[in-house]
Amino acid sequence: MIGRSVRRREDERMLRGRAQYLDDIAPEGAVYIAFVRSTEARARIGSIDGPDTLITARDLEGRARPVPLLVPQGVEVADAPHPILAEGEVRYVGQPVAAVVARSRAAAEDALEQVVVDYEPFAAAPERLLRWHKASGDADTAFARAAHVTRTRHDIPRAVAAPIEPRGCIAHADGDVLRMWLSTQDPHRPLAGLAHALDRPPESIDLTLADVGGAFGSKGPIPPEAVVTAIAALDLGVPVKWVETRTENFLAAYQGRGVSGEVELALDAGGRMLALRARLTADTGAYLHPATAVPPHTLGMLITGAYDIPAVDVEVVGARTNKVPTGPMRGAGRPEACFVLERTVDAAARELGIDPVELRRRNLITTFPYETPLGFTYDSGDYEQCLDRALELIGDKPPGHWVGRGVAVYVERAGGQFESAEMTRTDDGRVLVHSSSFPHGQGHETTWAQIVADRLGIGIEDVELRFGSRGPAGVGTFGGRSVAMAGSAIAVAADKLAAGERTATVRFDSPLVFGSGAYAAIVEIDDETGQLTVHRIAAVDDAGRIINPLLAEGQVLGGTIHGLGTVLTEEMPFDHDDQPQSASFVNYAMLSAGEQPPIVTAFVESPTPLNPLGAKGVGEAGTIGAPAAIANAVADALGGRWVDPPFTPEKLWRALHDIE
Repeated sequence: MIGRSVRRREDERMLRGRAQYLDDIAPEGAVYIAFVRSTEARARIGSIDGPDTLITARDLEGRARPVPLLVPQGVEVADAPHPILAEGEVRYVGQPVAAVVARSRAAAEDALEQVVVDYEPFAAAPERLLRWHKASGDADTAFARAAHVTRTRHDIPRAVAAPIEPRGCIAHADGDVLRMWLSTQDPHRPLAGLAHALDRPPESIDLTLADVGGAFGSKGPIPPEAVVTAIAALDLGVPVKWVETRTENFLAAYQGRGVSGEVELALDAGGRMLALRARLTADTGAYLHPATAVPPHTLGMLITGAYDIPAVDVEVVGARTNKVPTGPMRGAGRPEACFVLERTVDAAARELGIDPVELRRRNLITTFPYETPLGFTYDSGDYEQCLDRALELIGDKPPGHWVGRGVAVYVERAGGQFESAEMTRTDDGRVLVHSSSFPHGQGHETTWAQIVADRLGIGIEDVELRFGSRGPAGVGTFGGRSVAMAGSAIAVAADKLAAGERTATVRFDSPLVFGSGAYAAIVEIDDETGQLTVHRIAAVDDAGRIINPLLAEGQVLGGTIHGLGTVLTEEMPFDHDDQPQSASFVNYAMLSAGEQPPIVTAFVESPTPLNPLGAKGVGEAGTIGAPAAIANAVADALGGRWVDPPFTPEKLWRALHDIE
């Protein structure tokens, strides 16, 4: 069963309308909560007046505390966690200031109109929320002796995760148990965060996960609004429901990307990379959400990519801005690392007069395991084969005055930490599997059944999957880690059953694994309008052993379209007063199906030795490789001229006509 393109078992339930999303759940007697959100980007709060059901930070004193931060190794962070409700001041438009409760959603929204907040706007000096710096080798000497140094400047805009289903939750106090229904990526992080915020034992919280209509990283940690909803339920003794509007999702759900800065690459006369320096700034927003520090850290750690660069000096600073905080969005630092590195490699090739593919070949890592100068250990890979396959699939650049071809090679981290599985063989020969990983579009129900069926020699119809908070412990479904970690736990459990045990409980631990790939693109710019046409994209990914090629390809296609949108159309703009200039799909440009170019995919398999499946991650792949390949193709079409994304017609027309 491993390696077979089995159709998703879970699709029939979804297509027949039997899915149950958060807003489909309607507990009897439920009331609704709505949130007053700041209209100011930076202001002191003078007073808050409203109806009797008004909830403010004063009502939460001694009852709620910020969710703890996840701080990667080596990252320095400020003491600036996101408050549950604004306390004394607001720092971004959309920040939750207060809440009101009513008998219906419409009545709750009407009650918001009765709330009056006295704001006193003021300016603030720039601050830093986080910093990560790491150096290895003698970068300064390498740059001093280099035959050539390429310097590039980058500006990657913020983007919105924009799941089909916005965030939401339902809370109900049932005796000593707090029951919560949540639209989330997994049960583990929200449960831990909610238990900490409320200072309750985790076992006193019964968390039920609804079907999830998209997440892309934005439904990981517990949101502040869910903490307020829980407290309201504890006080009122009836179910309390919160579902945000699309506008609220744009204003208050954490956003992704938002990186600027400079990269320097030192090379010898033959085009060998000697050292890399980078000074990058991440727009972390007004506060630190639990996972805000993760993307900047990942950006820094992966900035040498697929190349054998012996010396490096990298600093990433998180700047405090009067904007909604940032956090992991599909790729979570990997796309930014690939983007700034691969554009720099292309710039170096142009300056040296070396073919950009040849320059890459001269510097690709070829021996594994490989320890990067920043401390990651790449377990396996075949970067040159990925590059060769991408070039084969994309073909030569067609004739045309404003036509360009671009390539990009990437490395991504996946897996790490642990996941668990419980497995039982029933009396009728079926196998019941409870996984710590929770699906929200990845196809777990099918892939996990394939692993069990392959290991035990049974049909996948004889495998029953269960997911949710009432199962084994785990870390979470994010970062392309599901197959490598949860899938491996299931494989080990199945092996135990194959060896004669009746039941098996397995916790699988593993260090990080590193997937890779190469992307290529052909683009053309209309010289009269500046309109960019992407003629085709080649996506070649090495995610180790592929369990289900059909589902893996679906992940690649989805990620590629996501990545394409972030460089062609998507940007969350703010004016000079930090007022957001988009709060709906009316003026936030998402790609439609009609704008998706032909995409051809292929897989290279370099199995990792670190888990029994040999599997890595593929869910982030397209968001990492596609943007850099498109950007390099645009630069090629412009004859080397530099344009920052998104590549709008106006920007490209100005570049074509040399207009600043």
